[in-house]
Amino acid sequence: MAGKKVIITGVPGVGKTTVINTAMEKIAAEGTPYQNINFGSFMFEVAAAEGLVQDRDQMRKLDRTVQKRLQKLAAEKIAAIDGNVIIDTHASVKTPNGYLAGLPEWVITAIMPDVLVLVETDNDQILVRRLSDESRVRDMEGAKSIAEHQEMNRAFAASYAMLTGCTVKIIVNADFLLDKAVEELTATLR
Repeated sequence: MAGKKVIITGVPGVGKTTVINTAMEKIAAEGTPYQNINFGSFMFEVAAAEGLVQDRDQMRKLDRTVQKRLQKLAAEKIAAIDGNVIIDTHASVKTPNGYLAGLPEWVITAIMPDVLVLVETDNDQILVRRLSDESRVRDMEGAKSIAEHQEMNRAFAASYAMLTGCTVKIIVNADFLLDKAVEELTATLR
């Protein structure tokens, strides 16, 4: 399909969606249209229709084989979209049994992204953001656990680049520096 495919990832609470939404406003004003697809929403819609979950936070606790099937269905839908697409997702999902690839081989090769963006920031900042977000039900974990998850995301991103030939861009979304993160993402989307 024609168009640029950009996968944007980050651990829960890093501010990924805020960076995406603000960058999309800027890039649209420049005349470059993008469609923003939330990978988890695709998976959630299928899982909810099947009666497997009632909210998105239950997704990561599903059986691994169920998660794989939902990932494949979402990837097939996204791969069929024409034009510039941002795929808002997670490089890895922390489950009770360990880290699950957010974009395993059958997903990443279906989408074939041009760029994979990792949105990161200081582990303590993520912890504070999570604690102040009452809209989500998140597992409690400390800064050390968040650091491990960000490290795992980098490892997964390198693997995804090996499978697809895409580049990996790291954007830091530090407190009070949202404009800098947005400008970096906007430049990547051009």
